[in-house]
Amino acid sequence: MPEAAGRRELMGLFFDAETMESAVERCLAWCEGPRAPHTVITANAGVLCMMRRDPVLRDACRAGDLVLADGMSVVWALRGAGTPVPQRVTGVDLMSRLLSAGAARGLSAYFLGAREEVVRALAERCAAENPGLRVAGARNGYFSPADHEAIVEEIRAARPDFLFVGMPSPFKEVFCERHRARLDVPVLMGVGGSFDVMAGYVRRAPPLLRQTGLEWSWRLLMEPRKMWKRYLTTNTEFIWVASSEILGRRRGGATSS
Repeated sequence: MPEAAGRRELMGLFFDAETMESAVERCLAWCEGPRAPHTVITANAGVLCMMRRDPVLRDACRAGDLVLADGMSVVWALRGAGTPVPQRVTGVDLMSRLLSAGAARGLSAYFLGAREEVVRALAERCAAENPGLRVAGARNGYFSPADHEAIVEEIRAARPDFLFVGMPSPFKEVFCERHRARLDVPVLMGVGGSFDVMAGYVRRAPPLLRQTGLEWSWRLLMEPRKMWKRYLTTNTEFIWVASSEILGRRRGGATSS
């Protein structure tokens, strides 16, 4: 129900006005309630721009049970549009908090994505840093569409409370939505490159850059060849589209008043 009360809309996606704490509590409640699948979407400027050209991704994001603003540019745009959310909730931070809180409750997690050495290191580190957490399984992200059915069955049989998919968009959102019923995992969440960060293979941007919305500049510095074109085009597109939407709403508000 994307138009549910309390949600804030930007570029066709409806965001939940949640803090990190309330997002964690919602996910834990799903794990402790009757078993049913729920998808968590953490959307940044790149995802919003990608949705404009990818209807399958758009539908998957709009079907999210919990949709969070992962990116200060999205938080600022929602604020400028007059529909603010309390704070930025990043995928990597939410995943970390869920693992910690889940460990205290004896919950389990399955990790899907990244290179074999990364996902194995991640599973070992998460288990060591979160005593009580049960690792239901881990699998690298190098597989073909022909493998999807077997992977879904493997995860379903493991019955984790959390499924974290450490793969890029649009794959992670579409995979979780397409297979959500068969997977039957209480919390399905795509976390992009979070596996590399949490496993210690990639350094995260310093807190100051994250707080000021400049985390993209750190990633650009770390991987210039890979990221320069993506950020140049995505940031320009997001600023243009979001600004137009904000101005349109303000004009509409002025007219109606």
